[in-house]
Amino acid sequence: MIKAYAAMEPGAALVPFEYEPGPLANNEVELKVESCGICHSDLSMLDNEWGFTQYPFVGGHEVIGIVEAVGSSVNNVAVGQRVGLGWHSGYCNTCASCQSGDQNLCNSAQPTIAGHHGGFADKVRADANAVVALPEGVNPDSAGPLFCGGITVFNPLVQFGIKPTSKVGVIGIGGLGHIALQFLNAWGCEVTAFTSSESKKEEALKLGAHHVLNSSDAAQLEAAAGRFDFIISTVNVKLDWNEYLATLAPKGRLHFVGATLAPLDINVFQLIGSQREISGSPVGSPGTISQMLDFAALHNIQPVTEYFRFDQINEALTKLREGKAHYRIVLTNK
Repeated sequence: MIKAYAAMEPGAALVPFEYEPGPLANNEVELKVESCGICHSDLSMLDNEWGFTQYPFVGGHEVIGIVEAVGSSVNNVAVGQRVGLGWHSGYCNTCASCQSGDQNLCNSAQPTIAGHHGGFADKVRADANAVVALPEGVNPDSAGPLFCGGITVFNPLVQFGIKPTSKVGVIGIGGLGHIALQFLNAWGCEVTAFTSSESKKEEALKLGAHHVLNSSDAAQLEAAAGRFDFIISTVNVKLDWNEYLATLAPKGRLHFVGATLAPLDINVFQLIGSQREISGSPVGSPGTISQMLDFAALHNIQPVTEYFRFDQINEALTKLREGKAHYRIVLTNK
């Protein structure tokens, strides 16, 4: 029997919930959960913002745990090993995306918290090829958010071949953006933080930004015209995207990882005239997650986290909902 915390309806408080997972499949592993980050996507799923949440809903997709049991065909991880589990808990393993190493783009991938119970629990199950071993040098206490927030901002660096000489901007210095600053700085880029919060300026510089630009100041945005090779947006709100397009250099890219639900109002001539691009990406494949973890260990990159016990989960969710998290929240059994 697995003991978890679940919501019984949209937006409801989480309550103790038990479920019987059934026999362990040949390709599955069962993890004893040590900690689990809380992501804004957990709130979106809790509230059924995206329209496909199933209840009872057990969230949690930034899991760090110890392998307690393995299926008969599992050979990539072993009992006793510490691993992480992110947004996906399984893949079809047969489609073109899976076969080419882009499992994160698999149309049949199993989300950890959609049609599947996640890591707000004492145990969680997943396909063995969806979990990634934690390397030496990565702090397990703060590593959970790397498996969603971290890989979300790391994946584009690999996919689009961002160069160490690139001039990059990060829109939004929060749960995603503060990790992006660290990765991009360690990648070798010249990094600018876009933020409307003056209070975040000093911390953005400490986290890796070389420059901080006040995004609510039209004059500062105009002065940055044609500067950036790559801008990553981590926010989930509507902005004047044409102002940001104007700050891109020729062939520059505006890339979205923040799930803004409002349609993009884009001046196409800004794209055509300077051959600029707009793109988006999800989390990364297991292979890219492994690469990210090695990079984080090498450069001592850690999410800025605050901790709650699992029995404080509703308090933690309220803090995140009110926008008061600094910057990631992790539930822990310690």
